Amino acid sequence: MTVTQTWQDNVYDALKAAGVGIVSYVPDAGHARVINRAIGDAEMEAVVLTTEEEGVALAYGAWLGGGKAVLLMQSSGVGNCINMLGLVQSCRFPFLALVTMRGEWEEFNPWQEPMGRAVPAVLEAMAVDVRRAETPEAAATLTAQGAVDAFGQDRGVAVLFSQELIGAKKW
Repeated sequence: MTVTQTWQDNVYDALKAAGVGIVSYVPDAGHARVINRAIGDAEMEAVVLTTEEEGVALAYGAWLGGGKAVLLMQSSGVGNCINMLGLVQSCRFPFLALVTMRGEWEEFNPWQEPMGRAVPAVLEAMAVDVRRAETPEAAATLTAQGAVDAFGQDRGVAVLFSQELIGAKKW
């Protein structure tokens, strides 16, 4: 049986190629493939979080220890990180986040819409560069370039995966 390489697999491969060794996450269906790949990879440390801001601190600690981490979160989790994101700018450490968007195309939950609209402005206000992937081709390319920019220039980068790219949630 042949397993088809998905855009999520390409994103994971881009993280591996960038030398990311820690994947922190709050469980999310949009990131499930990347999370499962990290869990199954003996060379990768997959760390489940109780809240997203722990991932900012983990990224800082990884960098201080000579490692590279990525934070996977849903757009609603960006609001939980605002205060911790001040460390990224103040301490000038590399921070890479992959954000699955909610509150957009085919959203069934109106509670997701306000934060979905606010995510780019919130991240930019905290000096995190924002890139938006709307196609499968763009997802891995923006992830790879985001890693180069974050880890090569000690800055914050977030790649937003549009809800249309992820697909409609089915409940």
